[in-house]
Formats: sequence, structure tokens, C-alpha cells
Amino acid sequence: MEKRKLGNTGLELSVLGFGASSIGAEFRPIDVAEALRCVNVAMERGMNYIDTAAYYGRGMSEVMLGRVLPEIPRDSYVLSTKLGRYAPAHFDFSARRVAESIDISLERMQVEHIDIVFCHDIEFVDLNQIVDETIPALRKEVEKGKVRFIGVSGYPMKIFHEMMSRADLDVVLTYNHYTLQNDMALDLIEPCSQRGVGLINAAPFSARLLTNAPLPVWHKTTDEVRAVAAKAAKHCEDAGTDIAKLALQYSVAHPSFASCVTGSASPERVSQWCDWLDEPLDEKLVAEVKEILAPIHNWVYVEGRPENNDG
Repeated sequence: MEKRKLGNTGLELSVLGFGASSIGAEFRPIDVAEALRCVNVAMERGMNYIDTAAYYGRGMSEVMLGRVLPEIPRDSYVLSTKLGRYAPAHFDFSARRVAESIDISLERMQVEHIDIVFCHDIEFVDLNQIVDETIPALRKEVEKGKVRFIGVSGYPMKIFHEMMSRADLDVVLTYNHYTLQNDMALDLIEPCSQRGVGLINAAPFSARLLTNAPLPVWHKTTDEVRAVAAKAAKHCEDAGTDIAKLALQYSVAHPSFASCVTGSASPERVSQWCDWLDEPLDEKLVAEVKEILAPIHNWVYVEGRPENNDG
């Protein structure tokens, strides 16, 4: 699988990264043995990047990885996790919790260091704390050798522009913002490039919106957005393909994103995604689908504190 450089980190990530939220049962109940096999399938098919979080499955995702990672050579994959969010309404970005969270993540995953640690969903808190307390605490963990690089993740575009102007970051991870429906993350390419900050895209399916699967109960989409997305999915079906295939191929294709992260608890699904990447992108169908999705182009929702959202 093709690899791309991640900013100035020296890391090279597979263009498709394995998101481990699904094996933490974030989307549905899982079969544990199948979910564990997903990690091996991802590695066998050429993925070298695994992303998780302390929040996913409230620790379950990291624990599951700890069942698999000790059997895989540590220098063969890049591992990222996230801290600061631990339950839907529980956030703690204090310096003390940073140190504790990293130690717990290391123990859960049975590794001696984490390549990238992200401050998770920072739009829910005062960004001054992230700048003044959390990032300096993370830098201390880098000095200890427990972490190699640090970054931030979240939903609103505004948080990335503000954080890059105020803090020394290595990586940013954005989700739902470079898909067939939303291309707002393109605005991050130039500022990231200027600063040598690595840029990772996640959620090419926009949390199942751009698939034929049922949406998770927590999805914030409106009836109009659902209807338009369903129309686009039907158009792909009539053309003899799956909108999920088109969505994945499209998001992975952009060379400015080091990796596109998505996950599944189904080994067959993970393997299918890799098969899709071996097939050419249908540019004509992309144009047709984008035209159908035009009424909801760059539709977003408010996440976290109002002042951390755009407009």
C-alpha cells in the first residue's frame, strides 16, 4: 500500500489507516475474535497506521489492541491514541491526567511508547487550557520517551486554525471534513504545509452517512441531509456500485492528507476496503454524486462550545 510523509515527523503512513473505534464497540455489539482479527488483516493488507483513543469503548479499544499488538513487531506500525475525553460528557485535560492517561494507554496496549498522542475533541473545553497546560504536559511525556509526537483532534475547523497559530503541534487529525459531501479540510492544507504539521483525514464515510448502513443513534444529521445522501447512494447503486466504495476511494486519493482513517469490526470489510483501493476512481460518477450532494455541500453541525465553532 502507498505511504505518505506525515509533515516533518519523519513518519510515513499508509494512505489507509485502521481506526480502532469499531473494535471498541462504538458502532455496534461486536464479536471479539472477529474484531481482533481485523487488526491482523489490516496489517497484512499493507496498513501501517493504527488510531485509537482512551474514549473509544471507554478503554475497550485500547485493551483490545493490547491483545494483538504484542504479537506484531513494534517498528512495523505507527500507533496513535487520544486523551482528554473519557466519556460523552467527561473531559479532563489537566497536566496530571495527561501523565496518568498516557501510562494507562501504554499498559492497556502493551507497548513501550506511542507514536502520536492527540488532545481529543478539544472543542468541548477552553482552548486556553490546551495551550497553557495540556500541550506543555504532553511535551514532558515526549522528553520521557513515552510519546514521539503530539497533536489535536476534533470536529470544527476553527479549532485547528486557532491551535496552529497558538501552539507547537506536530500533527492534526480532522474527521468528516474531507468527504464527497464536505471538503472544508482543504483549508488546512496550506497552513499545515507552511508549519510542517502532518495532516490526517478520518471518517471518509461521515459516520456511515455515505454508506448504505444504518446511521448510529448519536448521528446529528437532519432529515434533509439523510434524504439527499440516500439519493446519492441510490444513484451509485443504479450505476452498479456502492457509494461507500466511491467515498473511500475519493477521500484516500488526495495526496495532501498523509492517511485516511476508518475502521470496522469486520475483517471482511477491512479487506474489501483494500480491494477497493486497487480499483480506479470513477471521476465521472464522483462529479454526478457531488452534484446530487450539492444542496448539503459543507453542511456541518455545532459540536462542543459555541465559541469553538465556525461562524
